[in-house]
Amino acid sequence: MIHTDAVRTLTAWTTEDAGQELLRRDYLAHLAAHQDGLWRSCRPAHITASALVVDPAAGRVLLTLHPKVGLWLQMGGHCEPGDETLAAAALREATEESGIAELRLVALDTEPAPVLLDRHQVRCAGKDQPENTHLDVQYLALAPAGAQEQISDESDDLRWFGFDSLPELTDASLRRLVELARKRVG
Repeated sequence: MIHTDAVRTLTAWTTEDAGQELLRRDYLAHLAAHQDGLWRSCRPAHITASALVVDPAAGRVLLTLHPKVGLWLQMGGHCEPGDETLAAAALREATEESGIAELRLVALDTEPAPVLLDRHQVRCAGKDQPENTHLDVQYLALAPAGAQEQISDESDDLRWFGFDSLPELTDASLRRLVELARKRVG
């Protein structure tokens, strides 16, 4: 069950960053309080999963221009009933949104592990609904050299950007994620 996996994943994940540790504890408290804490219907907050697609051989990342947010972001979104793990949800979202079938998540030891947590406000229920809080668990997904992206209906645009040439329409969280990716795989 994905709820059990999320608790296990976040309990095992360690960080030396005090802000990230506080988020990790908040995510675990959310899951303890909400058995439905990974589903879009859980309000005012729910866990989401994302993955930054990285082509280490070319020193680049694949970003999607999100239609609702208007920013270039990593691939990601809501967990679905068929997702058995957070990592599986992140990989499914990255594959669907990138069109690249051969992605694989970066592992720590033998299992895919998150690299960053990010809490942000978004209107995922519609413009006429109140904002929700996404408690995003972020992974890195490796693309094979020369991978060809295929834009999905969930994106206004999809492009590769060099580690040092990110577009202006990004936020601090994405830039931090790209920097961590560069250190880990670049």
